[in-house]
Amino acid sequence: MPQAVLTLSSRNYSSWSLRGWLLCRMAGLDLREDMVPIDAPGQRAELLLLSPSVLVPRLTHEGASVWDTLAIAEYLHERFPDAGLYPADTLMRAHCRSISGEIHSGFQNLRSALPMNLRSRHESFRLFAGARPDIERIETIWQDCIARYGGPWLFGEGPTVADAMFAPVATRFVTYAVPLAPACAAYRDTVIAWPLMQQWTKAALEEPEEVEELDAEF
Repeated sequence: MPQAVLTLSSRNYSSWSLRGWLLCRMAGLDLREDMVPIDAPGQRAELLLLSPSVLVPRLTHEGASVWDTLAIAEYLHERFPDAGLYPADTLMRAHCRSISGEIHSGFQNLRSALPMNLRSRHESFRLFAGARPDIERIETIWQDCIARYGGPWLFGEGPTVADAMFAPVATRFVTYAVPLAPACAAYRDTVIAWPLMQQWTKAALEEPEEVEELDAEF
């Protein structure tokens, strides 16, 4: 029996579920995945990306019940310090926590204008003006990290909490054909090609379509 249970909602739409799942897989947890029905109370708000902490993701592990993606990240880092979820260097670790917190709590215009939808692809998409500053800020973060630490990931040779936190953003940039600077486009492609991301995306594409009207609400 798996030692851990991760409660998730839609793989296609739920950016928070994706983040929590990536973190758990990066930590090497043997997981059982429990899917909450999309029409369950509270799930509508989560799917509309209005809150990072509704009902999912929730990690249950050896007596602990942990929700909110950053809380899950910190719990996993404490339990599995050798998993490399955060950089070993103190200053890099502080930087990683800072940008992870920024994407966790901010970028509301980006969330509402470009909701995560792994099934959808747009050859071109008219961006809401309010989302442009968010995109520019994300490009600044990515370019700064890659210039400082050499890539291909934000903090060097391997993925960290920050990459899990920004992974849904990379999918949005693909879905909505958002033009990016070359270094940012290369990082986006690194995230999309990540085997864990490929596994999640494959499952998302096989997931039954349960929210046919969701796109129309944005």
